[in-house]
Amino acid sequence: GFSSYNGGGMNGTSTMMDFLEEPLPGVGTYEDFNTIDWVREKSRDRDRHREITNRSKESTWALLHSVSDAFSGWLLMLLIGLLAGSLAGLIDISAHWMTDLKEGVCLAGFWFNHEHCCWKSNTTFTDRDKCPEWKSWSQLILGHGEGAFAYILNYFMYVIWALMFSLLAVLLVKGFAPYACGSGIPEIKTILSGFIIRGYLGKWTLVIKTITLVLAVSSGLSLGKEGPLVHVACCCGNILCHLFTKYRKNEAKRREVLSAAAAAGVSVAFGAPIGGVLFSLEEVSYYFPLKTLWRSFFAALVAAFTLRSINPFGNSRLVLFYVEFHMPWHLLELVPFILLGIFGGLWGAFFIRSNIAWCRRRKTTRLGKYPVLEVFVVTAITAILAFPNEYTRMSTSELISELFNDCGILDSSQLCEYVNDFNSTKGDDLPDRAAGPGVYTAMWQLALALIMKVFITIFTFGMKVPSGLFIPSMAVGAIAGRLLGVAMEQLAFYHHDWAIFSGWCSQGADCITPGLYAMVGAAACLGGVTRMTVSLVVIMFELTGGLEYIVPLMAAAMTSKWVADAIGREGIYDAHIRLNGYPFLEAKEEFSHKTRAMDVMRPRKNDPPLTVITQDSMTVEDVETIVTNTTYSGYPVVVSRASQRLVGFVLRRDLIISIENARKKQDGIVSTSVICFTDYCPPLPPSSPSVLKLRSILDLSPFTVTDETPMEIVVDIFRKLGLRQCLVTHNGKLLGIITKKDVLKHIAQMANQDPNSILFN
Repeated sequence: GFSSYNGGGMNGTSTMMDFLEEPLPGVGTYEDFNTIDWVREKSRDRDRHREITNRSKESTWALLHSVSDAFSGWLLMLLIGLLAGSLAGLIDISAHWMTDLKEGVCLAGFWFNHEHCCWKSNTTFTDRDKCPEWKSWSQLILGHGEGAFAYILNYFMYVIWALMFSLLAVLLVKGFAPYACGSGIPEIKTILSGFIIRGYLGKWTLVIKTITLVLAVSSGLSLGKEGPLVHVACCCGNILCHLFTKYRKNEAKRREVLSAAAAAGVSVAFGAPIGGVLFSLEEVSYYFPLKTLWRSFFAALVAAFTLRSINPFGNSRLVLFYVEFHMPWHLLELVPFILLGIFGGLWGAFFIRSNIAWCRRRKTTRLGKYPVLEVFVVTAITAILAFPNEYTRMSTSELISELFNDCGILDSSQLCEYVNDFNSTKGDDLPDRAAGPGVYTAMWQLALALIMKVFITIFTFGMKVPSGLFIPSMAVGAIAGRLLGVAMEQLAFYHHDWAIFSGWCSQGADCITPGLYAMVGAAACLGGVTRMTVSLVVIMFELTGGLEYIVPLMAAAMTSKWVADAIGREGIYDAHIRLNGYPFLEAKEEFSHKTRAMDVMRPRKNDPPLTVITQDSMTVEDVETIVTNTTYSGYPVVVSRASQRLVGFVLRRDLIISIENARKKQDGIVSTSVICFTDYCPPLPPSSPSVLKLRSILDLSPFTVTDETPMEIVVDIFRKLGLRQCLVTHNGKLLGIITKKDVLKHIAQMANQDPNSILFN
């Protein structure tokens, strides 16, 4: 319990009672928008575990309790995987059906999407999308699907459905769960670093995010469901934590679970369990012990197989964009792959700067007051521009799948309309051929789609609807990659005698695979935006099943990261964390400035003296006055104001709860009662009111540094121990305090950024 960590309670006389022998409800918990004390949470868990271990030797029942306590973590992972996988399957099926609903309906059953509707049709392979059971809206209303009026009607219905879906999504978010908007990954990174955001992972957020994610994806907006699925999985993890006492009552233990839940979220988003664990480790987690690694992998596997069981024929199969390229890549192709990496880095840096500028404008102008109007306008523009172009009308996942595809004999896509020459064909392995009219048309359409997606995604990400960035970023890269791949293919076909092609690409050979370029481009753009490296390559390998293409993927991912880092150090999630003013201390960045603790601590020169509480000479009224007149999260306790010798540190919340409860439940506690934080209180006259002993809520071992400690060491201590505050002393006397917020403000100041952008404690 809490008291065991802080030294327990003491015996006293009838007028001297340690009121907190038993921990009070609320003591040891945290207020909203505050940081947890990692050291205290870990210490409490060690005490709890030690107590269970000692008791397990006393009886069989205690031994069983010890075993169940050890097993509870794995059981929780199983439940998270099952729930996250089930919800992802529901989202996947619903989004696929509602996306197709914009274009038509199935007569065999309105609940079938286009693909499922045509399963039992007798149409040929090339006409598989034109089965009689599926009717477009013009065919349903007018009786035919040809002509200008039919096109206009289909266009109108597409835009109306898109507007209905997006408006319903934004109204649900605004009315029921404001935290359900956006990606959720910046906030989850912040929560995992120890920050408290009440309700962000709650039941209402889960319900509304699940519903509105389906609506937002179905509306055709340039967003994905992959990032929000991490938020959904973390909501599942947080809610299920309440079933187990050790996770419900300990914030540090709960964050271990949330790290595993994040891995399960990526696993169901991409069908990538290993990539999910690496993403959680590389991108979102702050504290990731070895046991969390294995539990994360277990949760990710359970989630992926649950999703596959629910929706075996959708995008949830074990490989999301299965590719089967027939030719290996050549070493010289690393040059265009690196060019794609440079493009990905430039696009990532451009997107981050533009999106952050737009989001800042949204926050600081009247634009932010009208989220429904913003969603309406962006959806209307997206739908109007998307419908005429085949590649923007289809869902982004379908588009990526088509771009990754290697053209075979049976492919009917425009991208595969080459001038046919099957004399040298071996099986399904087609030689490089001259592009036909269909390929040139597809190139123009893809170029227009690229321009549209580059700009419309900037305004879409950050709106008040669930919006992921993985799939839109991959789409931009896949389009650019396919364009470059086709260009290289035609160059090799018409100029196979050039020096760069001689020796490995003779006439009529299958040398260049445009689908591989699309895959590399997708990885490059995703890496440029998120700055992922290892986890990105593993996710791409699991997404496509292309193990032999790890080198091109790694070359593009590393190049995009280097280029993007050269322009701006922050990835999109870190940029949004800074924009929102969250107290996130990035563990990857070095602090190299030669400042000292005395330069950062409060109070500074000319500031009022530090607010302290004395160990045994202040009354309840004195302490309540301090609490009322200040907003600090805690107070140093000293021997006396004159000596300033440090005794410990007490949290504001614990102090308020303890005094309130003592006034209600302990006889004789009045405003003039002395508060005592020591084992033995000084003797008082017999007529004095009862003494309130609060030693149990006092942290007797707060972290301290001297005033001459270099700030690089202080920053390192805050990062590695997850501190909320650190006290500064000189020759054993208390001088000041450094909080996490002070550290973040100092780092911002040293980087010539606005220190007042850090909003929370």
